[in-house]
Amino acid sequence: MNAFTRTLYALFLLFVLGGATPLFAQEDSTAANAVLGEWLTAEGTSKILIYKCDDEFCGKISWLKEPERDGKPRVDEKNPEERLRTQPLLGLVILRGFTFDGEDTWEGGKIYDPKSGNDYSAKFELADPSTLELRGYILLPLLGRTEIWTRE
Repeated sequence: MNAFTRTLYALFLLFVLGGATPLFAQEDSTAANAVLGEWLTAEGTSKILIYKCDDEFCGKISWLKEPERDGKPRVDEKNPEERLRTQPLLGLVILRGFTFDGEDTWEGGKIYDPKSGNDYSAKFELADPSTLELRGYILLPLLGRTEIWTRE
């Protein structure tokens, strides 16, 4: 193979590989976005809307079985920051900072539990298109618990 043929071959490979990259990125993006939407929590008392926040995935409370208590909106009364204890639970961001691992898991994020006022490390994956397995933990995934959420 002469120098001209090698150069053409190299340019062809760059074109093919460079042109294929957006296709692979789109496929990853589609897989990553499979988790987007509304999910009913294991207890069935709330729904969480998972959405994109910049390059990460977040989730907020979009529905509560009991949105009011004594005629007033339910608030984040257990929040460790006193100034945040009056914010409504409806619309509260409880999932933040998750990234897609390129396969089937969203990880590296935190989940806030308004029942306790605690933040936990967490990850989640889709068991199937309608079932999300969320694992909240302290330090290691082994030291935690898993909840099953269903797609709404």
